[in-house]
Amino acid sequence: MPEPAIVTAPAFDVVADWERLPAGVSHRDVTGVAVDSQDRVYLFVRFPHRVLVYARDGTFIRRWGDDIFTMAHGLTIGPDDRVYCVDNGDHSIRVFTLEGVPILTLGVPGQASDTGYDPKPPYDVHACECIGYPGPPFNRCCNLAVAPSGELYVADGYGNCRVHRFSADGELIQSWGKIGTGPGEFHLPHGIGCDAAGRVLVCDRENDRIQIFSPDGDYLDHWTDIQRPCDLAIDAQGLVYVAELWRPKGKKSFVHGEMREDHPGRVTVLSPDGKVLDRWGGSSELRHTPGNFIAPHGIAVDSHGDVYVAEVPYSFAIRPGWIPAEQGNHQIQKFVRRN
Repeated sequence: MPEPAIVTAPAFDVVADWERLPAGVSHRDVTGVAVDSQDRVYLFVRFPHRVLVYARDGTFIRRWGDDIFTMAHGLTIGPDDRVYCVDNGDHSIRVFTLEGVPILTLGVPGQASDTGYDPKPPYDVHACECIGYPGPPFNRCCNLAVAPSGELYVADGYGNCRVHRFSADGELIQSWGKIGTGPGEFHLPHGIGCDAAGRVLVCDRENDRIQIFSPDGDYLDHWTDIQRPCDLAIDAQGLVYVAELWRPKGKKSFVHGEMREDHPGRVTVLSPDGKVLDRWGGSSELRHTPGNFIAPHGIAVDSHGDVYVAEVPYSFAIRPGWIPAEQGNHQIQKFVRRN
């Protein structure tokens, strides 16, 4: 019997100041990033909420979506070049052409599902502590994945604790998940992806793990050498790239308890079976410098194997004692594959 192939991680070089904003265009967070079939790069940004489109070299192409979104969150582009914009402020997912022409809406904009969600402080980890029970789509939904079958899977996390499965034309097929730390349970299902075999990978953020399910929602496995996974991307080799959020000292995990030291944001590369192949970032002192991270939130890989990491410093980290406002331009980084 032949020996199994050895999977190794690619190496990357960071491209400083990749995004070239034209005069009069600005933003204060990049919440999601995706690439289309021509490797153009789409950023879902906040303040103002809109989609910005770039060439691979960072040249600005166009913008769209002004005056549509209330709170930009997840961004996905399917194999058919449909653009899925997850707006967790109005509990909806809007589907567009690459030029921003609306096609379809999942959920009812402005109408949250009933989960007993009551986000009144104090709460120690996140608003996900304020969910009463699992509910239907959507309550502050987070991200969407397109399966090889064309079906859609949605991580419905901040105000819910479920994954929802839809047909390609938006009909609800099933939902699964409940509050907790056991198999098939979640504390903030935040990112989601589908691999070539159809497995559904869910970033169970506040449980510090990725859970793996069959296309029908059957629990298969979980990977735990992970910190606050926000989003994931899967390349042509099946390698899984994970954007992992900063967990400051004194904040708690549902599975690890209160942090006794700072755990900075980072990117981890996993083999298809969940083994850690590489990770970068992870510096407390240099988190605002190129190649390091303040608040990784979205991630994408293009057909060349280049990686894009989106960050949300204003929404998450710019506050007294954390990150000064002058470091807030650390919002999108490109990592060019060199092997």
